[in-house]
Amino acid sequence: MEETIVLYSTPEHLDSMLRIAKFIAKHHQDVPLTILSTASTSAVASIAAIPSIAYHRLSDVASPPPNHVTNPIELFFEIPRLQNPILLEALEEISKKSRIRAFVIDFFCNPAFEVSKSLNIPTYFYSSTGGYGLCAFLYFPTLHETIREDIGTFNGFLEIPGCPRIRSSDFPSAMHFRVSNIYKHFLDTSINMRRSDGILVNSFDALEPEAKDAIVKDLCTPNSKTPPVYFIDPVIPESNSKDGVTEHECLKWLDLQPTRSVIFLCFGRRGLFSAEQLKEMAVGLENCDHRFLWAVRSPPGKPPPPWQEELDLDAILPQGFLERTRNRGFVLKSWAPQKEVLSHESVGGFVTHCGRSSTLESVSFGVPMICWPLYAEQKMQRVFMVEGMKVALRLDMADDGFVTAAELEKRIRELMESENGNWVRQRTAEMKNAGKAAAEKGGSSVVNLEKFIGCLN
Repeated sequence: MEETIVLYSTPEHLDSMLRIAKFIAKHHQDVPLTILSTASTSAVASIAAIPSIAYHRLSDVASPPPNHVTNPIELFFEIPRLQNPILLEALEEISKKSRIRAFVIDFFCNPAFEVSKSLNIPTYFYSSTGGYGLCAFLYFPTLHETIREDIGTFNGFLEIPGCPRIRSSDFPSAMHFRVSNIYKHFLDTSINMRRSDGILVNSFDALEPEAKDAIVKDLCTPNSKTPPVYFIDPVIPESNSKDGVTEHECLKWLDLQPTRSVIFLCFGRRGLFSAEQLKEMAVGLENCDHRFLWAVRSPPGKPPPPWQEELDLDAILPQGFLERTRNRGFVLKSWAPQKEVLSHESVGGFVTHCGRSSTLESVSFGVPMICWPLYAEQKMQRVFMVEGMKVALRLDMADDGFVTAAELEKRIRELMESENGNWVRQRTAEMKNAGKAAAEKGGSSVVNLEKFIGCLN
């Protein structure tokens, strides 16, 4: 009977899961992979030409989540829970033709854990938050037991093995209050991670060595054995497309700029700012006297894409800003070809929301970062990027997240002009080279992948 590895992801983490699938396929073309998700076929176009990867689109749930479930993060867990009967049917169908050697699930797909276990399928989690993030999730049940008050009211530092100290206010807000359903989802996921057959991590050994060491020594799972953990992210992005995206107008503009002279500001598909914050950002960029490429989206309440191209920048940004900065700035409406921009030799820094994929892309191109976290676990990721990986500088912000023009100007100048900024730049370049080495034959990511494949029955 043919064998296969099945990977199951929510649309939210599908791109990251596809990255791991392609890395497995590159080194093990003889191992068929099946990807399950509710995402459209167009979302997996990048694997269409890879013969060892098949995509199975799961049908949508027949009944929507209860009306009280409105928080997006809770929905990320609830929809897979409702999807379980459909998933069970899909796994049983696959099992008729192939022996499932491993079932790898995105942590939002935690409700699927009991389904696969009921079928006696070896089940692995995929941690898309990196090594430090995995330490925090594995240790979460211990925090639950030892901190009697809610983390949201705990005014202090959380001491987590393998991680820099984390302020309680920087811990993901979804995990602050134990009476909430989201808290219970994360706690259950953390417990199941400990019970799983293993965990795949989107990282490489040299980027987060303290985290890897703590995990290997079982420090994150007191009184129990940590399942095998594999740091296998290839880090090296796919080569740039030659048809269309590299002809984007902003890339032509970058061609005219000096090497490592441009600050790139881009905040992901959910990176929305108030009109007041956008104006403050513009003032900071104007005052910093450095070149910049800035992807601007409509403030909350304004029309979303596809009407974004009609966005009136003159009405949103300070009067005369575009004219005054036209010789050293380029402002985009909403979308930017991020990977192609980061790979351009003119880009010298990246102001980012600290999303894990953006962080890895920036490291892979040797571009140092300035951290501006917005939601989810990004405040915690900022701690890891600044104090753990040491590839970024921290922006100081008010309790409500507001950043002043003076603070933005200060950090851009620090990154582009100071000895500290130069040190971070050199550190990021070192991690770029380490990531490249990890993905080559004999490198840590390839070796860890071999260990994962070798452990499958």
